[in-house]
Amino acid sequence: MAINKTPILKRCRSLELEPAYLGVNKKSNRKNTHSMRKKSEYALQLREKQKAKFIYGVQEKPFRNMYEKAERMPGLVGTNLMTLLELRLDNIIFRMGFARTRREARQVVSHRHVLVNGKIVNIPSYKVEAGDVIEIKEKSKSLQRFKDIVEANGGVAVPAWMEASSETLSGKVIEKPIREQIDVPVNETLIVELYSK
Repeated sequence: MAINKTPILKRCRSLELEPAYLGVNKKSNRKNTHSMRKKSEYALQLREKQKAKFIYGVQEKPFRNMYEKAERMPGLVGTNLMTLLELRLDNIIFRMGFARTRREARQVVSHRHVLVNGKIVNIPSYKVEAGDVIEIKEKSKSLQRFKDIVEANGGVAVPAWMEASSETLSGKVIEKPIREQIDVPVNETLIVELYSK
């Protein structure tokens, strides 16, 4: 698997993205020089795609497959794409506050700490459905790692389309999110324009 080793803050600056969307609470003091140049239509579309891939930690091929799946679904392609990205298991773990960043959430899932409807799932890209119950494995709940995560994420707001409890380290996806409930600064229309060329 390809791993991008570019420092997170440097990548955030190049994509004109706040690190907070990744769960990183650092602020960059350096000014962004990229915004001084006028960008072409293609450059804007490409940047939006790169931004979405970077936020959710998805490589090109899986992202393209997800786009093709979004095309086959009823409704707007861009909205479907954002919904599919939000319903990835690693993102759900991050949104519920069981990990500080999406990268950490991916590791939590890969290391077999997560149960979906009572069964261990170790695939970060696993698509969670409405009504699924997600919890941290009983054996893992006592680990210092999760105690630190709960302490760090104490005031994290859980989106309205899910419920989660930091005491029991469990939660439930109530419904699929609509676009207005997804607070990610990505213009999915530009991604659709890029792929439909």
